[in-house]
Amino acid sequence: MTINQIRTETTPPATATTPPTVLSPAPVPVPQGPAGGLFLAGDPGYEAARLPWNAAVDQRPAAVAHPADAGEVAAVVRMAAASNLRIAAQGTGHGAASLGALDDVVLLRTSRLTEVTIDPRARRARVGAGALWLDVVTPAAAHGLAALHGSSPDVGVAGYSLGGGLSWYARALGLQTNSLTAIELVTADGTLVRADADHEADLFWALRGGGGSFGVVTALEFDLHPIDTAYAGLLAWDWRHAERVLTRWADWAGTAPETVTTSLRLLQVPPIPEMPEPVRGRQLVVIDGAVLGDNADAERILAPLRELGPELDTFTRLPAPALIRLHMDPEGPTPVVSASRMLAGLPAGAIDAVLNTAGPDSGTSLAVPAELRQLGGALARPAPGGGALACLDGAFVLFSCGVVPTPEAAAQASADARRVAAALAPFAGGQEYLGFVEAEVDASAGYDPRTWARLRAIRAAVDPGGLFVANHPVPPAA
Repeated sequence: MTINQIRTETTPPATATTPPTVLSPAPVPVPQGPAGGLFLAGDPGYEAARLPWNAAVDQRPAAVAHPADAGEVAAVVRMAAASNLRIAAQGTGHGAASLGALDDVVLLRTSRLTEVTIDPRARRARVGAGALWLDVVTPAAAHGLAALHGSSPDVGVAGYSLGGGLSWYARALGLQTNSLTAIELVTADGTLVRADADHEADLFWALRGGGGSFGVVTALEFDLHPIDTAYAGLLAWDWRHAERVLTRWADWAGTAPETVTTSLRLLQVPPIPEMPEPVRGRQLVVIDGAVLGDNADAERILAPLRELGPELDTFTRLPAPALIRLHMDPEGPTPVVSASRMLAGLPAGAIDAVLNTAGPDSGTSLAVPAELRQLGGALARPAPGGGALACLDGAFVLFSCGVVPTPEAAAQASADARRVAAALAPFAGGQEYLGFVEAEVDASAGYDPRTWARLRAIRAAVDPGGLFVANHPVPPAA
């Protein structure tokens, strides 16, 4: 099968109303077939190439491209536009469920764009769009530096950074998206441009929190931070103690200093060898996180939680790279479903709602019936010169998740996750954090009306024809 067999009619690619700063406009031929990185349905290798990290999603695009560099990305974009197809960029595919149908879409996998360069003097990283956080954390640590990375080593840097990015340092240093200093991307007319504070400033603003609707990102540059260790770990109790632990943590989280960032989870840990023996097969309430500061300050901050007598206490001084696996998130392709909700607070009624739908007597099927991330601190203040997502205006964000090896399990887990989110609807506050929303939703829920209008206007300027497909799309303004 060739690309001609899926071409319907030749149309000129969409063109931005204001020409961007061009880095490399020269066309590059796109090699075809398995050896060249372009797979059509029916080709050997297509089935493997189309699979996302979230193995519960059966995405079937018109074609899958694996470009080797930014020039090939530009060529794929031009090819898709000329073939009357759309483009969806995908690194790992953690959020594949929100892409929707891909019948007329070329899925552009960025997994070959993995270069990572650390500039220790500038405290800055330059990272290809296919790099994972583990690819960055290790070389940065060699220079005593840390990134505002995610809670799992195999989360992609690009998608996480474009959508916000909640790290273990978030309450002290804000969202990762506002640490971005430059973004290189291919726009709808197939040109490679660089957006930063001084070039394509509107586009740079939109990309920082507005997601992947504006082009195919090929590389990002962002600030690193002088962090070589943190006081980090977890506290765990049997989940029969969930009410008293959740009540104490909710009160403590509202007054804790910005140097600490934590999450609280109700967990049903599977009895698999990959899980540490002390928690394997257990039902637990877990508080994990990190404190920036010396040991004495950290112990003082955590003392109200330790007063509850955790069965397991692993908090200690850790090298910064160890935090990438602190959360024990699953690595490798995993079938999951989830639901999320931004919360204004956790009053007694909200705690009851969590326990009734996700606690010990709820009958939930979810592996993570409820995870609550502590917000506030720097997250609550608009970042100076920040992008479209300059802050988060909730106090906590809820995430409920199930691992679903069968369609029946997926149906049950979806219902259970939605039930938790629905029970907490009366306590919602602020815009949703789309970085935790894996289903198709109206993306305007993630922004205030003024920001949403500006995002739509910028999309209309750079991609008026809607060439790009994103996890949470920003439609062009009329």
